[in-house]
Amino acid sequence: MLNEFREFIARGNVIDLAVGVIIGGAFATITGSLTEDLIMPLVGWIFGGVDFSSQFILLGGVPDGIAATDYAALKKAGVAMIGYGAFITAVINFLILAWIIFLLVKMVNRVIRKGPDAPAGPSEVDLLTEIRDELKRK
Repeated sequence: MLNEFREFIARGNVIDLAVGVIIGGAFATITGSLTEDLIMPLVGWIFGGVDFSSQFILLGGVPDGIAATDYAALKKAGVAMIGYGAFITAVINFLILAWIIFLLVKMVNRVIRKGPDAPAGPSEVDLLTEIRDELKRK
């Protein structure tokens, strides 16, 4: 059983996956910073100075000593609310990450492509026509 586990871990795919997860985690922090520090302030500015990260709808009462507009303090206090601003930020974060991964996969596929495009051979119709003509001759 231990040998099987060692073989499983030693496979290239598992090692590649582990490296990918580690790099992906590091890349997620870069993407998070890009979204939170650059894109969302720009989007907020376009929409009239709105800070999307702290936009929410209160569903419950506000505890004493906490401002009704302090999203972080309300969240820490466990007040029921819908944090749609945080959701919008997460969606934009995901779209950026998905777009970058798409571009990376597209680039890798282009690099992996085996040599120049092979010349197109005869079509299926052409092959069937040749077979038919050959059968007619016999």
